[in-house]
Amino acid sequence: MLVLYLLFILLTIQRIAPADAAEIFYNGGAGATGVREMPLFVAKDFKIFEKYGLDVELISTNGGSPLVQALVGASIQSASVAAMAPIRAILSGAQLAIVGAMLNKNMYSFVTRSNIHKPADLKGKVIGVASFGAANEFSALMALKALGVAPQEVNFRVAGGSLARLAAIEHGGIDATVVPHSNNSAALAKGMRVFADLAKLVKEYPDCVVVMKRNLSQVEKAAARRFLQALSEAVYRLQTEPALREPIVGNVQKRMRVSRRNAEEIYEEYNQVFSYPPRVGRDGLREVLEIIARQSGKAQGELRIERFLDESLLDGLSAEGFFKNLEARSN
Repeated sequence: MLVLYLLFILLTIQRIAPADAAEIFYNGGAGATGVREMPLFVAKDFKIFEKYGLDVELISTNGGSPLVQALVGASIQSASVAAMAPIRAILSGAQLAIVGAMLNKNMYSFVTRSNIHKPADLKGKVIGVASFGAANEFSALMALKALGVAPQEVNFRVAGGSLARLAAIEHGGIDATVVPHSNNSAALAKGMRVFADLAKLVKEYPDCVVVMKRNLSQVEKAAARRFLQALSEAVYRLQTEPALREPIVGNVQKRMRVSRRNAEEIYEEYNQVFSYPPRVGRDGLREVLEIIARQSGKAQGELRIERFLDESLLDGLSAEGFFKNLEARSN
């Protein structure tokens, strides 16, 4: 029903759009105020999409699966999600491809009880996750691998959202979990240990990739190309134009409904972490594929990286000198 309702709304918007307007392009994201999608908000707020002839509507829903369904059903042209949902959809036969990535960093913390001092102390303990199969569990699995702890040496338990999981540590229900950096202060205030910063511990993590249909028509491919151009310029300007700090902070404050101080902290933490050019980190994607292969019992040969990744649009932009020209114009 969600996908059908979304499609109805989008088609209604298309019917009333003026004929001379920029081409409408729909991108679905897992959360309208998600900091992972900051480059998209920069491209929208500073009219970078319009510069490339696109009127981009940023549509949000909860979780990656509804976004993948909307993409398969052609209700949207692209989705920005963690890599797990599109990988599973492709394994199930969906004709989709990961075409790029905004965020290849794991911007989370591994939080434990105060009596856990070293990785060996985690063995036999209970790790709380938001849900099985979602990005939070994969963050925990990749953290454990980096710490040298095998998944079979711990126990996983679904324990709700970030604050609920911290409460579960406090009251003895679980021993450790992965939470956003913004929860560090709350964890420390409750006497917990911020055991590891996953942005430093885990080399790469495909936390926000860009997914599109695999077999695009020439018209669709042209729009997709312009979308990636605008996204690239947004990331580059976010990282290289200090003058944008104040308006971006203001927009973050409004979009995320946080205090000015929190908006400034978000900007300082995130403005340099997005990927430019917006390519997928191969090591992080490969590690996710290995986890899915292990969990599903599929042979590694079924999860070759080229089955899921197609960066030919970015390859074309690079060959044409787009990124070099963008950098030259900014210098």
